[in-house]
Amino acid sequence: MSENGFPLAGVRVVEMGSLLAGPFCGQLLADFGAEVIKVEPPGKGDPMREWGRHRKEGRTLWWPIIARNKKSVTLNLREEEGQELARASWRRRTS
Repeated sequence: MSENGFPLAGVRVVEMGSLLAGPFCGQLLADFGAEVIKVEPPGKGDPMREWGRHRKEGRTLWWPIIARNKKSVTLNLREEEGQELARASWRRRTS
């Protein structure tokens, strides 16, 4: 257990999954104190942002739950430049 009481404090996770499984795992890791950085495609974001028919003030009710305690960034992993940025970021973190 870390000094702030969260067992995963100091751990950084890059979440690249979409829809249910990846975001849910990221949510659990963030709940236990990991720094979770959510990578979303440009223009539309993660499909979970639009998932579900129940809305409040135009926003789905699922997204605030599944995205809690996360940081979000936009990166186009379908383009070579976006892939290289992801690799470069990973190399800096592991060096």
